[in-house]
Amino acid sequence: MPVRHERSRSTDRPVRVQGRPVDSYPELPPEVKRGSVRRVTVVGEEVLSRPCREVTTFGSAELASLIDDMFLTMYVAAGAGLAANQVGVDLRIFVYDCPDDHGIRHVGHLINPVLELPEPGSRRLVEESEGCLSVPGAAMPVPRTDRAVARGFDKDGNPLAIEGTGYFARCLQHEVDHLLGHTYLDRLSRRDRKDALRQMADRRADVLAQRAIRADKLSR
Repeated sequence: MPVRHERSRSTDRPVRVQGRPVDSYPELPPEVKRGSVRRVTVVGEEVLSRPCREVTTFGSAELASLIDDMFLTMYVAAGAGLAANQVGVDLRIFVYDCPDDHGIRHVGHLINPVLELPEPGSRRLVEESEGCLSVPGAAMPVPRTDRAVARGFDKDGNPLAIEGTGYFARCLQHEVDHLLGHTYLDRLSRRDRKDALRQMADRRADVLAQRAIRADKLSR
């Protein structure tokens, strides 16, 4: 999920890492320095259209390395969230660095997430512009609930419950959709989907050029 607007990941605002408040946190998480950039998959690739496999082995170097790579790739792509199948790996993992509507920055990763949404009678749908790193250059209005909880595990197998409101709730829903084999295009009408794909065709080259510039800066 791309960043809604250009923003600074300020170190002086409230931050929650893996769902827990911390006193301070760097602009770029430590995973970024350890990671390698991976190619972001594009809508139409088969890995994006099938449900991902559950992670069954925790605490491995391979799992930690994947998460590091996903963090760096997310920053290169100017994303607020990234699912594993967006780097070609069909495992139920996503990473995020996303603000909520109260100015709190949320950073972390979640494995094997299960999404919990408010009951139909108590939920509020908000329709806002939404994009996707795998649909580069396109954005369309998508209705999402304004609250969500994602339950899962960290890379060591410890249970987590991540609660999101506003834009962060949208991010959680967007990333869990990916792990189920869906992009936000699947939530659009046929007409709006065609519009989004036209946007991607027109803007994709520029978006990829900007990613190349950020990749060069972050690798120095």
